Amino acid sequence: MDKLWLQSYPPSVPAEIDLSQYRSLADLFHHSVAKYRALPAYSNLGKVLTYAEVDELTRQFAAYLTHGAGLQRGDRIAIMMPNLLQYPIALFAALRAGLVVVNTNPLYTDRELEHQLKDSGAKAIVILANFAHTLEKVMDEVGIKTIITTEIGDLLGFPKSLLVNAVVKYVKKMVPAYQLPEAIGFNQALRLGKQYAQRYQDADLNHADTAFLQYTGGTTGVAKGAVLTHRNLLANMLQADAWTKGYLQHGKEIFITALPLYHVFALTANALFAMEMGAKNVLITNPRDLPAFIKDLCKEPFTFMTGVNTLYNALLNHAEIGKVDFSHLKIGLGGGMAVQKSVAERWKALTGSVLLEAYGLTETSPAVCINPVTLQDYNGMIGLPIPSTEVSIRDVNDRELGVGEAGELWVRGPQVMQGYWQRPDETAKVMPGDGWLRTGDVAIINAQGYVKLVDRLKDMVLVSGFNVYPNEVEDVLAANPKILEAGVIGVPDEHSGEIVKAFIVKKDGSLTVDEVKTYCRAELSAYKCPKQVVFVDSLPKSNVGKILRKELRQFGNG
Repeated sequence: MDKLWLQSYPPSVPAEIDLSQYRSLADLFHHSVAKYRALPAYSNLGKVLTYAEVDELTRQFAAYLTHGAGLQRGDRIAIMMPNLLQYPIALFAALRAGLVVVNTNPLYTDRELEHQLKDSGAKAIVILANFAHTLEKVMDEVGIKTIITTEIGDLLGFPKSLLVNAVVKYVKKMVPAYQLPEAIGFNQALRLGKQYAQRYQDADLNHADTAFLQYTGGTTGVAKGAVLTHRNLLANMLQADAWTKGYLQHGKEIFITALPLYHVFALTANALFAMEMGAKNVLITNPRDLPAFIKDLCKEPFTFMTGVNTLYNALLNHAEIGKVDFSHLKIGLGGGMAVQKSVAERWKALTGSVLLEAYGLTETSPAVCINPVTLQDYNGMIGLPIPSTEVSIRDVNDRELGVGEAGELWVRGPQVMQGYWQRPDETAKVMPGDGWLRTGDVAIINAQGYVKLVDRLKDMVLVSGFNVYPNEVEDVLAANPKILEAGVIGVPDEHSGEIVKAFIVKKDGSLTVDEVKTYCRAELSAYKCPKQVVFVDSLPKSNVGKILRKELRQFGNG
């Protein structure tokens, strides 16, 4: 593609990043806590930790992991909790100690948890007590030696910590009973670590060391661990820094982190990028509690926010959103799923700020393309390949296609994973060689270098030989003022092979199936129009709010 995209870069954005700035993520951490010691680093549930306090707490926790638990460089440690102050403490402590972090979804079933712990070979886990009953069920099957349990209020300070933990456990009854007699409490681990802190030394790490096993593919089959090195994550963080140069200021920003930090999008865009920026990171523990989330937004003159389309849509449709002051917002970033035009337009009308669409994968740490910060209006694109990143559009025979031709998007750059953990067969399917990664996504690239995502290859619906991409149909449906959200799949049909089926959550109760079909016929070619329409109360979604088409297919074929 001769790097067509470089012509469209804003003047402040370099073509390449300098990876020599940091030796490891731990090195990045030390630079930031030294530079921003007096500044607030994290805010959650009314408690603020400074960069100096984060430095001290992570040192204590790392000392416990090393000297108390006996973990050694390269050992895997699972972290299983929502956005709480304990998450970044556990995360950066593990990285300082040279451990490999296995981010673990707190909503996992015991089967899913057993698979991930066994597959990763994790020796330790830091887990919120609310989910400890799930761990108890699989303890006999996994190789966990060290269990550190924490409660929601543990780092909120006395007496608030006691009050919050008591309410969560005894009033709200959010902690199912469990028996893990070998477990140690988070605060106890910190106290023990304080005793070891004087003789603790951070691991001597470099770019090649593995930092994360980030699991992916659980919605399409057995979850696989993407091996992400310190270099991979540093590259993506530095790419984000280069992309926002001149717009975000080090030591001056306030990040809103509503997406879970265990998800790769927030891990890089919030946990790591905010650390490098010296930002105040406002952790939202339960973004589904929209009234509480909006109250938190009202308290902060926030400047940077990440989210998925469904999160932005939910906020826009909440009665209290008008109370939020968006005047300080510099960047609202949408990723994880396609940003719909109707949502982007309403977001700009409300906030005065463009909702920037970005695209990435777990396998790319995650960012590949981002729209320029200078963008004035929604453009339907996933953006430009970021610095030090190459893309290529390939046909079914792996031949490169030209401008405007749809094919599979391939990616090459320093953020691309090393492969799937202990799965050379799966790695070979997506990494054909010479540094390239096959994304499984259908895309086109225009003459200015902007990439447009068409859809997932496996989600494409084939109607009488014509390709139908669910994203397009969902985008049209979402623009209907009577529709809150929609999910689209293909279902078998004896005449056309497949037909389009739409699952719709109403915004207006008067909406009928005939109305939907008439509306679609005016907006779409006949073969793209849903032949089946089902109204539902809600759509199945992942932990970050991404619509799960696999579960819709189970409805569709049931």
